[in-house]
Amino acid sequence: MRVGAIIQARMGSTRLPGKVLKNLIDRPMLGHIVNRLSNAKSIHKIIVATTNLPEDDVIEAYCRSNSVLFYRGHPENVLSRYFEAAKKHNIDIIVRITADCPLIDPQIVDRMVEAFFKLNVLRVFDYLSNTIQRTFPRGLDAEIFLFTTLKKAFYQASSDYEREHVTPFIYEHSKWFKTKNYVEQGQKDYSSHRWTVDTIEDFNLIEEIYKALYSQKKLFLLEDVIKLFSERPELMKINEEVQQKDLGE
Repeated sequence: MRVGAIIQARMGSTRLPGKVLKNLIDRPMLGHIVNRLSNAKSIHKIIVATTNLPEDDVIEAYCRSNSVLFYRGHPENVLSRYFEAAKKHNIDIIVRITADCPLIDPQIVDRMVEAFFKLNVLRVFDYLSNTIQRTFPRGLDAEIFLFTTLKKAFYQASSDYEREHVTPFIYEHSKWFKTKNYVEQGQKDYSSHRWTVDTIEDFNLIEEIYKALYSQKKLFLLEDVIKLFSERPELMKINEEVQQKDLGE
């Protein structure tokens, strides 16, 4: 079974335009996400799914110049973009990642993919996520589902909301899909941490984390960031006022 991480990315963020290619230490933020996912042993292909809008030509150019697979599709219908990207690149299992998560942890992704395979020995689960009931920091989000599940959602989802956000049709239709929340044994609840990038305050926090950790350890992980915060708790104040947007916004 071919496992593919599909990263949805666009330049037209409402609160921080161009954030996906905003420079973070030595490369654009998107480059760090691709690099971190390349360290996940379970991932066979990494694909950037961007839009066919002219403003996203720069994302295609970045992917081409860095030998990153990509697919360009509908600007608003992200569900179709995922479906077509997975179909084009022959992906059997999709790991959904968004381009505002520059701290994505490849080891957590690997453990989630392993858990998904175990759950699907008898094909009993369609969808695994660490976001249904959060225990991980926001920004380490990953959703895993079968291509057949994505295909069913693609053909059945009808509302703008369901097609814009890819997975609500799956986790909100329990009569059709079996879903499970991923949590690790003995894990502490880090859900109050915000490590995603939606605003300049978010980016400033991520930049401080990279400045503190990246030069010493290129692939720093969840525990490294938590340790940094225990040593420098003032960092958490940088984006503590940022409110998360609802899916429907």
